[in-house]
Amino acid sequence: MTPHAPSHSASPSLPMPSSLLDLAPVIPVVVVSDAADAVPLARALAAGGLPAIEVTLRTPAALDAIRAIAAEVPDAVVGAGTVLTPEQVKDSVAAGARFLVSPGWTEVLLEAMRGSGVPFLPGVSTTSEVVALLERGVREMKFFPAQAAGGTAYLKSLAGPLPQARFCPTGGIGLGSAPDYLALPNVGCVGGTWMLPEDAIATKDWAQVETLAREAAALSPDGTGR
Repeated sequence: MTPHAPSHSASPSLPMPSSLLDLAPVIPVVVVSDAADAVPLARALAAGGLPAIEVTLRTPAALDAIRAIAAEVPDAVVGAGTVLTPEQVKDSVAAGARFLVSPGWTEVLLEAMRGSGVPFLPGVSTTSEVVALLERGVREMKFFPAQAAGGTAYLKSLAGPLPQARFCPTGGIGLGSAPDYLALPNVGCVGGTWMLPEDAIATKDWAQVETLAREAAALSPDGTGR
């Protein structure tokens, strides 16, 4: 995925690396119910060392949250997750999303993401889906739902015949299992929510979020700090 600057008014100061998967070992998967929480939440995650933030389009507040983070948190690289339609692709990029993530893909959705001008991770859970994307020149993908779809054993089995594919597994991954995924040669990072406990969000305990983010950012394949 070659990054391009999105066409929105914000001027993000954090540069995008050549691969979205190389920004951090963990991409927080955020569900924002109150747009007012978006900026302090993003600041806490970025301060903890997790700059790539996936805001899922699961709530009415999602686009406003993306817009606010893009405008007010220059240390964050905000993206849109649970992208399902071309319209959502357009709206997300217009709001300031610098990358897109989908739980699965179709030809229509893939075409829209290709034309968006930002990096994207289409979701896969089978070998045939991976091969189909490789045929289309896409080498970086989301593996979802990771645990339910076979976990580390499945991804390890793909590395032999399909070494050119790289993944961000998401779904059922926690602090304890993340190093097992990160140890795989075809995994660039993982997605997760464990650094965003519901009680911390409800009480706006951003210090706890930052502490958990720092712990996640320090992960390495052997389970110790990088």
